Amino acid sequence: MTRDASAGLDLDAYLARIGWSGERAATAAVLRSVHRAHTLGIPFENLDPVRGTVPSLALPDLEAKLVRGGRGGYCYEQNTLLAAALRALGFRVRLLAARVVLGARPGDVRPRTHMLMLVTAADEPVPFVADVGFGGIGALLEPVPLTDGAEVADAPRRHRLVRVAHDGPLPLWELRTAKGSEGAEGAGGAEEWQAQYVFTEEPFEAPDFEAINWHIATNPRSPFSRRLYAQHVTPDAHLSLTGRTLVVTGNDGSREERKLADEAETVRLLTDTFGIRVPEGAVLPE
Repeated sequence: MTRDASAGLDLDAYLARIGWSGERAATAAVLRSVHRAHTLGIPFENLDPVRGTVPSLALPDLEAKLVRGGRGGYCYEQNTLLAAALRALGFRVRLLAARVVLGARPGDVRPRTHMLMLVTAADEPVPFVADVGFGGIGALLEPVPLTDGAEVADAPRRHRLVRVAHDGPLPLWELRTAKGSEGAEGAGGAEEWQAQYVFTEEPFEAPDFEAINWHIATNPRSPFSRRLYAQHVTPDAHLSLTGRTLVVTGNDGSREERKLADEAETVRLLTDTFGIRVPEGAVLPE
């Protein structure tokens, strides 16, 4: 696997930011724990692209923004930062690119624009798929082994990884999230699995994501350049803000939705509830 330098990362500051303390070892248990702590500790947000700025993926800039600056970021920022931290802890990391299929219409072929990674722990022969930047309620809370049919009960979520048929030379993997069918809970109903994205094990490098990041941040058809998105995971719920629509999904499956009154309320919510330090003078579109 590619071992990019993580020199310059203040690992102590990063671990403090996500509220994690423990034995610094490249084990599967540490990987799961750090992965979950990162997801709960650093919110997902696209304030830079929606304000017309391309986020920097340089490690010092990511540290200044996500670790010390009270900000979050989207997949390229989140996973670049996690990859650097994992390498500093002794893990081997390979960057991958996925094609998001969630919400795609039949026949749609989307580009591979989502960043994730394959991580090898010292005490496990099979690498893990790790991803703290998907920014949705179907996102991983803990990594999943790269094994056909592997499942993780990353409570309150469940995920499954499967190989799917295709014509390419490399195996195609699909990450799925459990989505209980109506009336399934407590009634023995069938469980649905919802596909999130597909990917191969082909390694991608940092310059690849520099190009993809620029495209996603600047293309006028990109959702991230046109509308505000923010996600925050708490121990009890998943909070999602799209424009000025807030959705709170509890771990028990409860769902509340409401429309924010104006930009001032949006800024207050991002600051007080999501824990995001909104840049002064930011204009947030609906």
